[in-house]
Amino acid sequence: MPSATALDHALTRHFAPLVDPRNPTQRRHILLEMIVIAIAAILGGAEGFAAIAQFGRSKEAWLRQFLDLPNGIPSHDTFGRVFSLIEPAAFQACFRSWAESIRELIPAEVVAIDGKTLRHSFDRARGLGALHMVSAWATANRMVLGQVATEAKSNEITAIPKLLELLCLRGCIVTIDAMGCQKAIAAQIIDQGGDYLLALKGNQGHLVEEVNEAFIEADARGYAGLVSEGVETRDSGHGRVETRRYRTLEDLSAVPHSEGWKGMNMIGMVQSERTCNGKITQETRYYIGSCGINADTFATAARGHWGIENAVHWCLDIGFREDESRLREPIARENFAVLRHLALTRLKKDSTHKLGIHNKRLTAGWNEKYLGKLLFEPPDPPRRKTMSGDSNISGP
Repeated sequence: MPSATALDHALTRHFAPLVDPRNPTQRRHILLEMIVIAIAAILGGAEGFAAIAQFGRSKEAWLRQFLDLPNGIPSHDTFGRVFSLIEPAAFQACFRSWAESIRELIPAEVVAIDGKTLRHSFDRARGLGALHMVSAWATANRMVLGQVATEAKSNEITAIPKLLELLCLRGCIVTIDAMGCQKAIAAQIIDQGGDYLLALKGNQGHLVEEVNEAFIEADARGYAGLVSEGVETRDSGHGRVETRRYRTLEDLSAVPHSEGWKGMNMIGMVQSERTCNGKITQETRYYIGSCGINADTFATAARGHWGIENAVHWCLDIGFREDESRLREPIARENFAVLRHLALTRLKKDSTHKLGIHNKRLTAGWNEKYLGKLLFEPPDPPRRKTMSGDSNISGP
């Protein structure tokens, strides 16, 4: 049974320093207790302020075991008003404090940076665009490390440096898609003690052409005399077979536009072949990086980047119905997105039940013992994973 003392040792203590933005004479409810109720409710399936208030009322007897609740459970209007007053930057700082407290330092961990648009968070009448959250996902730790909000996907280039500034990157490999393939971003990652692996596309036209030509020439030579590694993986299931061939190359002499990229010491290529229902599709992707030519490292980082799509974006849409959210108050929608990230991370880092996120949330709503575990007990340690699929490595 949780107690008031347990609250001091739970994830919620990281929100205790948050400044209460309300007029002191009009505070009927304790801010930290409102945050606790909101976290518990979202873990238990709530998807808006009305649901948070209803969840609180249905669990009031249980909540009173560790909360004072001097004036009972706040109304949904009160929840909405308070979360529209909390400074998002301060709220995100509390989240990062909690995330760092449960993060395990894993050498060469892949930190994937990517953005997601909350599609129904726009308000045309107020001229408010849809909220776009740029997040950092630690693949081995299986957790969101932080986030920065913008109102357009095109603003990712300015949001990514802000997010990186807030993170501990020492010893990590940061992966970003082509939009974040910028010299300043690469230099920032190096300066913060990390390494980078950046996808190449048309926005770096000359560079991607040179990388392409470098691999064509190296392949024609059979990679003879070149410092290079290759690895092949094969995955199958649900009627599909996908083969990926990863190849790294250390020689940058054929890539003159590599100059000016701080720390750059390799180029990489991934050739994918997918067979599904008799149909074969092929794709080739190119990368630049500072993470060296080890083929396993390259493959793990390149493949790991897409984990943010499945482990974060897809789970938020399916498990939390984020894209369906009609919350449009500018500050409240941003703070609510952080609460979802917190709940997602906590559920991802719990192995009590072998269930999907949606069913874990249902279980937390039904089972107070499980909900108490999520709120008050330390998360499970990260599961060590190796690159999936059959593989073999070849040198030059």
